[in-house]
Amino acid sequence: MATKKVAKKAAPKKAAPKKAAAKKAAPKKAAKKAAPKKAAKKKSARKPSAAFMKPLTPSADLAAIVGSKGLPRTEVVKKLWVYIKANKLQDAKNRRNINADAKLKPIFGGKAQVSMFDMAKLLSKHLK
Repeated sequence: MATKKVAKKAAPKKAAPKKAAAKKAAPKKAAKKAAPKKAAKKKSARKPSAAFMKPLTPSADLAAIVGSKGLPRTEVVKKLWVYIKANKLQDAKNRRNINADAKLKPIFGGKAQVSMFDMAKLLSKHLK
């Protein structure tokens, strides 16, 4: 009976390398499939929406930070982040929160602290 137990233990050990070999073969197949997908993406170049890049005029309060020239929403957010980082207005403990200074308070609706996710919502009121 002891030999049977040894034989049973030996069988699973042999099976394990076969499984590993099967796993190694699977990624190779996936890599071959990924290559045609990349070629398909190159054929259809993605163009940004014209409405997304439309210049918007900032309000007087917002113009004090980003400038009075019309800018796309994406550029306004980038310039706002440059201002926030330059003046170290991100909360030290919770980096998702932005502490408003004198220029940002009117944009943030008078709030002293705003979440970065709420910032986009509050910013839309100052863009036309």
